[in-house]
Amino acid sequence: MRLGKGVVAVALLSAASLCTAQNYRVTDHWKVGGQGRWDYLLSDDAAHRLYVVHTSRVEVIDTATGKPVGAVTGLKSGHGVALNPDHQTGYISDGAGNAIVVFNREDFSVQATVAVGTNPDGIIFEPTTKTVWAFNGRSKDVSVLQTGSNKVIATVPLPGKPEFPQVDEHGSVFVPIEDKNEIVKLDASRHRLVAEWKLPGCESPSGMAIDREKHRLFSVCDGEKMVVVDYESGIVLGLAVIGDSPDGSGFYPKGGVAFSSNGGDGTLTVVDASKPGFPVIQTVKTKLGAHTMAVDASTGRVYLPAAQFGPVPAPTEAVSHPRASVLPDTFEIIVVER
Repeated sequence: MRLGKGVVAVALLSAASLCTAQNYRVTDHWKVGGQGRWDYLLSDDAAHRLYVVHTSRVEVIDTATGKPVGAVTGLKSGHGVALNPDHQTGYISDGAGNAIVVFNREDFSVQATVAVGTNPDGIIFEPTTKTVWAFNGRSKDVSVLQTGSNKVIATVPLPGKPEFPQVDEHGSVFVPIEDKNEIVKLDASRHRLVAEWKLPGCESPSGMAIDREKHRLFSVCDGEKMVVVDYESGIVLGLAVIGDSPDGSGFYPKGGVAFSSNGGDGTLTVVDASKPGFPVIQTVKTKLGAHTMAVDASTGRVYLPAAQFGPVPAPTEAVSHPRASVLPDTFEIIVVER
């Protein structure tokens, strides 16, 4: 039977929609091992390397093979990684050490340890000023490191506890303020806070991704929400529905999709960033506790750290809300791709 052109068009459109809605899946598990918890990770797309902060060390993984190629060691309790475009230098926020650790990307040796504020967490390289910004969770400020000298040249007060930052690559730095339910904008050259944007409908914003072409920020929040903000005006464009207890967000420019890693229910939410209302097009099952993530912007591949956990200890007077321990040698990277 021959189908009319309209029927064929509808059939093709339905097939394309189905493909879009069901195209992400877990394709691999890279075994890393070791002990302890983890925090942020960063994909060096050009070098095919993944940097994963794993308690007292940063694991470095070859993303072509899934095999470890080395590690930066000797941290007290690391949180995040930033990379210099010189392809030689990296920077780690060592929270318990109250420091930025500068390392060599060839042999992973530590080059310098620079004192900053209290409990640096999110960290990012700002390209117009060639500075590194370490956001200090407990002192509620940001330390600005000049990369040429490895000296802190400014400390900028913040209105609350900062989380994961982003830069627009034109001199602006953005960071969510978790305990104020807002995003702030900082001027990189003047070391100054220039705007505060409230986030109605968003509680405790944390991980944040950026779309530099459309000037948008995607920050994940408690209550299973992702808030989308126009970073030129500060206007909230919408709230996407995501999974439970998110801590990481990502954006894939070629696919026009945003991601949320949800540790509470062990899922990865895929959001269509091109459509009004920011609909969810897929929910991928990952693993309980897989709360942070990184995206390879050249391929759209997503990486999520995870592990197996033991039983939760009984509460005590000293620790009223104990956490389950990570079982030794179960740490891995979950790979999700189309």
